[in-house]
Amino acid sequence: MSDLVRFGVAMERALLAEFDRRITAQGYENRSEALRDLVRADLTRAAWDEGAEVAATMTVVYAPEVRELVLRISELEAQHAGAVLSSLLVRLDEGRLLQVMALKGRGAELSALAGQLAGAKGALSCALTPAAALSGAAPEGARRPRG
Repeated sequence: MSDLVRFGVAMERALLAEFDRRITAQGYENRSEALRDLVRADLTRAAWDEGAEVAATMTVVYAPEVRELVLRISELEAQHAGAVLSSLLVRLDEGRLLQVMALKGRGAELSALAGQLAGAKGALSCALTPAAALSGAAPEGARRPRG
């Protein structure tokens, strides 16, 4: 037996049409899937804001010739070993490396970690993205990612 609940949502026709175009372009099969993802993302952001433990990714693009930054990233990974679960380094081209770190921790701690890299010399970009709240079990019926 399903635990799904149906409810109605009223919105302007133009807003709904724009939403439909967007979710179609993103590959959603229906509005319900898109709305569930929006709700999950909002609940993750709320957990982040409330100081709950969350999973996140941090993506840093930087110039490899700036040795101080390369060393700083290694130091931060070691200092925050409990928060940095894994890291992937990719050479984009001669002048840029992309590093993605899988993180787990409280939002403030992860924001501080990102802040230590974002303003460093040689950092071309730094993006921190909350992925999921970890305070409870995975939601029942959670959809597998597309792709």
